[in-house]
Amino acid sequence: MTTTLSTRVSQSAFDGSMLRVVLLMDLHEGAQQRFFEAYEQLRHDIASVPGHLGDQLCQSFANPSQWLITSEWASAPQYLAWVNSEAHAEQVRPLGACARAMRPLTFTVLRETGKRYEAPATALGGRLQPSPRLGAGIVRHALTFTVKPGSEGRVAEILSSYSSPAARVDDHTRLCRTSLFMHGNRVVRAVEVQGDLTAALRHVSEQPEVRAVEQAINPYLEQDRDLGDPESARMFFMRAALPAVHHVAEQGEQPEEVRRHALFYPAKPGCGPLVARFLARQDEAAAKLPTSPVLSSTVFQRDDVVVRLLDVRGPAEARFAAGFGIDGTRGAAVLHRLLAGAPSVAGPAPHPMDLITDRRAPAQS
Repeated sequence: MTTTLSTRVSQSAFDGSMLRVVLLMDLHEGAQQRFFEAYEQLRHDIASVPGHLGDQLCQSFANPSQWLITSEWASAPQYLAWVNSEAHAEQVRPLGACARAMRPLTFTVLRETGKRYEAPATALGGRLQPSPRLGAGIVRHALTFTVKPGSEGRVAEILSSYSSPAARVDDHTRLCRTSLFMHGNRVVRAVEVQGDLTAALRHVSEQPEVRAVEQAINPYLEQDRDLGDPESARMFFMRAALPAVHHVAEQGEQPEEVRRHALFYPAKPGCGPLVARFLARQDEAAAKLPTSPVLSSTVFQRDDVVVRLLDVRGPAEARFAAGFGIDGTRGAAVLHRLLAGAPSVAGPAPHPMDLITDRRAPAQS
């Protein structure tokens, strides 16, 4: 049966669609053979990963230093479970050492045509995206990391006092908004980019004001990193990635009284994907209600770390005590069974995160 998504849903990992992943790579001079051998090992490692359907390795016809890896997955959650794992970080390390630049792209499969695809998509272990999704051309991504207990105040001070980098990256890419939250010693930095996310993140990391902030918080991080070492930096940001798995938004201009909030959901071991899927369903249902104060909601999830970013019309603090947007006692009970932590009267609850800074780029003239 085809799933019909709300027209307000512009991103979803939970519609059951097959996923095609594309990795564009520009290799260091003379690294082609070493890269090919690393790929051969990688393809054997992932052959048994649940949801992996197959892949292709392509070398540029015109430039032997340019390569393309494409892979197909039965669903986005299965791919994300692998790409966010520690095993993946170690498996792709030899590939990364061969490349001067890497650009990953992910696509859900909407249509298939031609003789290769005469068999139904379900025969391959997945299905097609039911219909095109609409959006405003904005890519959302987040990073999360933890700092040493006791350093939270100093870290918040550093992170709130930096000068914003230039919003324009190139003719096609622009940094639109950066929102930074903390709960306890966990930091979440969410960004919104128009255009190429990889180019925008690289642009931001190269700005002197941003590099100064990153160096300033280095002594307080629980996980060591050396931003002067490209491999160390790449592995840190790979492990810190907190991808958006679902986004729903009200169409049209947002009113001025909109406030941004974030909720942290500490999932029980192994329950992170279930929490994210549950929140996605709740947000889709809420989007159909004309009285809902939520104008947009983005669910970010990596393993058992789940964060929900909300743009809300009017004050919202009092609503957080009840889980915000989780309708009815049944929904609350389902969520409570998936969350870790000391139970309240009703059970474990999500944690409102403290807003450290929320910066929008100036409107384009």
